[in-house]
Amino acid sequence: MTTPLQGITEDDIANYLVNTPGFFERHAELLSTVQLTSPHGLRAVSLQERQMEMLRERIKGLERKIIEMIRAGQDNVVIAERMHRWTCALMLARSASLLGQVLIEELKHEFMIPQAAVRVWGVSASHSHLPWAQAVSDDIKTFASSLTQPYCGLNAQFEATSWLGDPTPAQSVALVPLRLGKSAGECFGLLVLGSPDALRYQSDMGTEFLVQVGDIASAALGRLLMGE
Repeated sequence: MTTPLQGITEDDIANYLVNTPGFFERHAELLSTVQLTSPHGLRAVSLQERQMEMLRERIKGLERKIIEMIRAGQDNVVIAERMHRWTCALMLARSASLLGQVLIEELKHEFMIPQAAVRVWGVSASHSHLPWAQAVSDDIKTFASSLTQPYCGLNAQFEATSWLGDPTPAQSVALVPLRLGKSAGECFGLLVLGSPDALRYQSDMGTEFLVQVGDIASAALGRLLMGE
């Protein structure tokens, strides 16, 4: 506050005390006489007691942050373990023709995803008969190529959601473009994750996990493209 009191402001007093650490050593009796209002009631408390209350509140805040960090760390470990199992399942697929099926089934199982589908275009002729390699419209190819990162949000009647083949309409979706190499590379497929829960995939959610899923899916399916 800057209300003057005989030319001296509260800021002046505060600055003086901060820059004069010996003041309370020379006037120690003041510490026992200062009375403050407790934040937990209207009773007056000593300066020492008020400091202890402030310290306890700070410790509680730090404890909450530590608990949150521990919980986040535990969640990350679980996600990493699931990602590891999913990746191993892709690598252990008995044949290339099973990759799309294994990718979707294991992804749904490990991450409890209600609805999922994938389509890849430009595959070699020997794999063009597979369900996940069926022809898609130019609109879908253009849309997938326009995605610089996974889309998350409400299902705006995206054409690709028809691949889900689920009687329960997806209310929210995550659309993950498949590319080889850097994210700016040519798109050759689209992974669709859906949920009847409108809040499962939201526009403000982080996409780091989905980017990793897209990278692994791209690495697995990309080797089936023509010329690879």
